[in-house]
Amino acid sequence: MTRPPFPPPTEAEVDAVSRQLGRPARGVIGIAARCACGAPTVVATLPRLPDGTPFPTLYYLSHPAATAAMSTLEAIGVMPEWAATLEGEIAEAYTAAHEQYLADRESVAHVPEIDGVSAGGMPTRVKCLHALAAHALATGPGVNPIGDRAIAESAWSPDRCECAEPFDASQASWLPGTAA
Repeated sequence: MTRPPFPPPTEAEVDAVSRQLGRPARGVIGIAARCACGAPTVVATLPRLPDGTPFPTLYYLSHPAATAAMSTLEAIGVMPEWAATLEGEIAEAYTAAHEQYLADRESVAHVPEIDGVSAGGMPTRVKCLHALAAHALATGPGVNPIGDRAIAESAWSPDRCECAEPFDASQASWLPGTAA
């Protein structure tokens, strides 16, 4: 778990994210969650991209296996079912996750165009499991109930490596077993 302020990513980490995405990574300010092998899984992204575009998705899922697993859940149509559970304690926790997301992003930079907009449909909808899982991975279990559920019910686990290529953790800004 890594929350703002993020250790700056290394060139090797940004290169790894670019390979994962299949395009140049934009606005990466840190690695917010990692694969069991140390590879980036969630990147933290500037709230305003270098080209000036507002970008509300502070926590962005980059790991291909995790992304595929969230896409599979979305494809089988779980989002309406999970949105129907947004009552009582779950709704309160989801609203708190939304508020925490906003506070994390605001601690990086204020972008007026995205005030009050978090990610994944929070706090009233379930819109993007990729964003919700990324938030849950970045902040740890118990913060985002829908993100936690997406991870738990997917075929992917942050506890096992499914990387297509090895990651050289010695090139990381944070090494497993050290304080972030």
